[in-house]
Formats: sequence, structure tokens, C-alpha cells
Amino acid sequence: QVQLVESGGGLVQPGGSLRLSCAASGFTLDDYAIGWFRQAPGKEREGVSCISSSDGSTYYADSVKGRFTISRDNAKNTVYLQMNSLKPEDTAVYYCAASRYYCSGPWDYWGQGTQVTVSS
Repeated sequence: QVQLVESGGGLVQPGGSLRLSCAASGFTLDDYAIGWFRQAPGKEREGVSCISSSDGSTYYADSVKGRFTISRDNAKNTVYLQMNSLKPEDTAVYYCAASRYYCSGPWDYWGQGTQVTVSS
């Protein structure tokens, strides 16, 4: 069964850190570009970061550049999103997705999402 499962979300104070995990089953993550997306209440889903399958190139939205880091652990079939210096505007449900093509998509598989809340 093909599945993506996110974990690691939670409540954190502004300036804090969280590490999100995206674990795959039923397929090999290394063969796919993996993207992280987020959706805040009342807002459209936006792309946050992506790591390519070909050469491991990474991409970040301007809003998270310098604060978030995406990485891949092939042995664990997992992609991580390290989030530092979190801000209240980072509050959203975070999703990971897999594309057999590029970071531009299209996206073949989606996870169920994990909630990140940044609040004092």
C-alpha cells in the first residue's frame, strides 16, 4: 500500500523549532521529488520546500528561506523539514507530497497532514 505519513507537528512558541517527518511506505522516496506544502485557515495551499530526486537540489519559498531546511534519509525512506525561528505566520497544516517527475509536479501521492501551531 502506497502511503505518505507526516509527523512531528505540534504547538511551539515563536522562535522555537520543530522537525517534521514524511515517511513513505510502498515506494522508494529516493525515486521521487518530495515537496512540503502548508495551508493555513482561510488561505490557499502554498509550496514551502522541495527536494529533487535527481541530484538532491533543494528549493524554498522566500518566506521560509534561511529558517527551514529540507533533507532526505534514504535508509529510513523519510524526508525531513527542519523548521527554526518559527513565526506565528508559519501556523498551518503541513503536508508532504511525492512526484515521480519534478519539484514542479504533478504530485502523485499526498500525506494526511500534520498541524503546526506557533503561538505564545
